[in-house]
Amino acid sequence: MGFNKNKLKSGVAMAIAKEGEGRGYSGKITSVVILSCMVAATGGIIFGYDIGISGGVTSMVPFLEKFFPDVYIKMKEDKNISNYCKFDSQLLTAFTSSLYIAGLIASFFASSVTRSFGRKPSILIGGAAFLIGAALGGAALNIYMLILGRVMLGVGIGFANQAAPLYLSEMAPPRYRGAINIGFQLCVGIGVLSANLINFGTEKMKGGWGWRISLVMAAVPASMLTLGSLFLPETPNSIIHNSKDHQKAKLMLQRIRGTNYVQQELEDLIEASNMSNSIKHPFKNILDRKYRPQLVMAIAIPFFQQFTGINVISFYAPILFLTIGLGESASLLLSAIVTGVVGTTSTFISMLIVDKLGRRALFIFGGIQMFFSQVIVGSIMATQLGDHGEINKKYAYLILVLICIYVGGFAWSWGPLGWLVPSEIFQLEIRSAAQSIAVAVNFLFTFIVAQTFLSMLCHFKFGTFFFFGGWVVVMTAFVYLLLPETRNVPIEQMDRVWREHFFWKRIVGEKS
Repeated sequence: MGFNKNKLKSGVAMAIAKEGEGRGYSGKITSVVILSCMVAATGGIIFGYDIGISGGVTSMVPFLEKFFPDVYIKMKEDKNISNYCKFDSQLLTAFTSSLYIAGLIASFFASSVTRSFGRKPSILIGGAAFLIGAALGGAALNIYMLILGRVMLGVGIGFANQAAPLYLSEMAPPRYRGAINIGFQLCVGIGVLSANLINFGTEKMKGGWGWRISLVMAAVPASMLTLGSLFLPETPNSIIHNSKDHQKAKLMLQRIRGTNYVQQELEDLIEASNMSNSIKHPFKNILDRKYRPQLVMAIAIPFFQQFTGINVISFYAPILFLTIGLGESASLLLSAIVTGVVGTTSTFISMLIVDKLGRRALFIFGGIQMFFSQVIVGSIMATQLGDHGEINKKYAYLILVLICIYVGGFAWSWGPLGWLVPSEIFQLEIRSAAQSIAVAVNFLFTFIVAQTFLSMLCHFKFGTFFFFGGWVVVMTAFVYLLLPETRNVPIEQMDRVWREHFFWKRIVGEKS
């Protein structure tokens, strides 16, 4: 897909946006961009690996016997306990969710590092912290060491999730930004798939130490990210903002765009940097009226992403399949298929079509798909699974198919776009602060959902699926009414989409 110079006619803003080349921007995807973004997107692998590994490890008998014996007793010996309440343990959910509180706090420190020193140092810190967490988890001798390892993993994910999506959006040419940024979520899917397949293998190991292999294997993607980040080039945005070396930034732009004609993009970056330098307190300034749409999206999109109900599947898929009557090995294998193969394939499809169909279409179609699959799953569990006994196998496999449909819908909509859209809509002067808010909100509600889901499943039972299905309706309506299309709009010109939107222009003012 070559660059069409004939499209560079000034003064026709809509035509410019449609072509995706911005106001005179030129360039193509270069090998430097591809290699750099592959390394940065590895931050998604460590996030996905942790999501996938947690659910599998917490369903392994030796792990439960060592760290959570009360849960093991309820699961194996208490025949009177409800199917929905077997795993309701605050200590067990504390193990899972401690990571997200650590990530929430770390994301705000990451904002200062990213703004003051660049995206690259934050990615490096993220990889190193995750590496330490993997070592502590694999070597854990008691619950305290285990949770300390989780906290370090959280610090790593907090830094990586704050910096990596920004890095990807800033390195990518406008017309390919969606596809490149979704590489982060694709890596999340690869991480989940890898974790589930590893869990399936380690669960069968004799001696009861397979869970240690599962936890320590997180060091592999963490090492890739840590070592790879040492060789990453810094983004032109960050070079201009931190070093004021415009010539260095121009050379980097020429290198990553594969052309010498980068003056217009450079001028936009310099203008954005000058505006950014005039703001000393970005967390205070983001409260200004002119940034109201971005602040709303920084909070609403990650909030909604967690209330799709994906954590019902991602964290606890093996537990869910145990609950509906499948064996332990089958639970691990089926969760690998559901959260891994289906999710990764669907995210790859999203990568191919997001810059053609746009963000809004994927959000809306994915929401409809998730809603209907959740309602049907909830209805089957309401009629077929009581508090005791097992569900009929044919219904168990029907639920599996419906969960595949659900995961597919999430993986080409709210999964990747929940990271893409917040990373591309913020002006440079508030970008690090706003991204930290988005990551912190994501972690906060991941923590809340993870900490309450098992208790919610115990009390709401099948109603849990209707609960999250209701939220999917709300978020789909929110996107339809309030999120403008950002496809092919250059990142430094993104403020114009709010001034052209029927609702937000009343708040930020119409385009002059």
